[in-house]
Amino acid sequence: MAQYFQIHPTHPQPRLVKRAVEIVRAGGVIVYPTDSSYALGCALGDKGAMERIRRIRRVDDDHHFTLVCRDLSELSQYARVTNADYRVLKAATPGAYTFILPATREVPRRLQHPKRKTIGLRVPDHVIAQALLAELGEPLMSSTLILPGELLPTSDPEEIRERLEHDVDLVLDGGPCGLEPTTVVVLDDGRATVVREGRGSAAPFSVAAARA
Repeated sequence: MAQYFQIHPTHPQPRLVKRAVEIVRAGGVIVYPTDSSYALGCALGDKGAMERIRRIRRVDDDHHFTLVCRDLSELSQYARVTNADYRVLKAATPGAYTFILPATREVPRRLQHPKRKTIGLRVPDHVIAQALLAELGEPLMSSTLILPGELLPTSDPEEIRERLEHDVDLVLDGGPCGLEPTTVVVLDDGRATVVREGRGSAAPFSVAAARA
C-alpha cells in the first residue's frame, strides 16, 4: 500500500521531503509533481525500481528515462556539454524541457540510447521537485506519469493514489498538476532541434538554431 503525503506546494515540509528521499534510497518508486506534470521517480541506476516503472507504464526496454537534475552543474556530470550548449541550457533552465545530449560515463549504459549514446536530462522549475533533488543529492531517474491507454499525464493526486496504491511506494500530493509533458530538445553544439512540443515554449530554440 502506497504512502500518501500532502505536501505544501510552495513551502514543502522538510520532514516529508526527507522521508520521501529515504523511500527513494531504499529502492522505492514515488510519484511527484513537476513543472509539467506528475512523474514517476526512483534512484539513479536502480534496475529493480526502473523495471517497476516500466511495468506501471507498460513500456518496453526501448523506453528512455529522463535524469531530473537540480541544476546545470549537476546536469553536466551526466552529459557532455559544449560552451554553445551551455548558453542554450542556461537560457532555458529551470523549465519544462527535456534536453537530449551525449551521455558521460557516469550514466549507466542501460539508460543511454543504444545507438546514439545519448541521455535525456532536465532541470525542473518546481519547488517540491527541487526540494527532493536537494535532499537526494543526485538526479532522480524519472518517467512522465502517463498510464497505459492514455494520451495525457494523470494530474489528480487522489486519482493517482487510487489507481497506483499497490504499484508505487509513495504519492506526493502537491496539488493539481499540468497535463502536458515536457518539450524535448536535441542539442548538438548549440544547435537546438525540437522533437516534441509540450509545456515549454519552443520559440527560444528556433532562435538558437538560427544562430548556430
